[in-house]
Amino acid sequence: MKKMMTISYEVGDKLYMNITNKCPCNCTFCIRNNADGAYGSDSLWLEHDPDIDEIKAEIDKRDIEKYNEIIYCGYGEPTSRLNELIASAKHLKSIENCPPLRLNTNGLSDLINERETANEIGELFDVVSVSLNAGTENEYMRVTRPKYSNAFEAMQKFAVDCSKTSANVMMSVVDVIPEEEIEAAKRLCDNINVKLRIRKYES
Repeated sequence: MKKMMTISYEVGDKLYMNITNKCPCNCTFCIRNNADGAYGSDSLWLEHDPDIDEIKAEIDKRDIEKYNEIIYCGYGEPTSRLNELIASAKHLKSIENCPPLRLNTNGLSDLINERETANEIGELFDVVSVSLNAGTENEYMRVTRPKYSNAFEAMQKFAVDCSKTSANVMMSVVDVIPEEEIEAAKRLCDNINVKLRIRKYES
């Protein structure tokens, strides 16, 4: 595993922020099991978790206005570094003509940070995308392998709480899971009144 300090990387007209490698899950399909980078990026394995000054310096090197969207999604769970996530998002929002901010998350922020976090996240991010991964608890626990026994319930609560903020909230599954799990995911999202996105798996 080659380690670098790729704090941000471009994919088309989007800028991705990679602020940590920490994650409380060990998903069976996680892209980082197969490669050191994503979408042609340099290695996303970080030499160390960047502090807020390093993240701000990385942001300030970029021409923020040229991107259509800025997405927090790297080789770890962004909410594992909640203070840096919030502070850097505020820094971005302070930049004139900042594009929309999106958070890609496993939805376990409340468990990670041992408190409710949806309000402060939803106030800053225009889009919050929560990885549902499966439509049933048994399958979710099997493929996501979180360290928390109550992860399935907590993830749904986080999505619902975020949906009460100004953020556009969706849950996502990849198109490689069984059709019955996709149908179960649709029912789950209907029950909690959150949109479902079925996304293409990128290996």
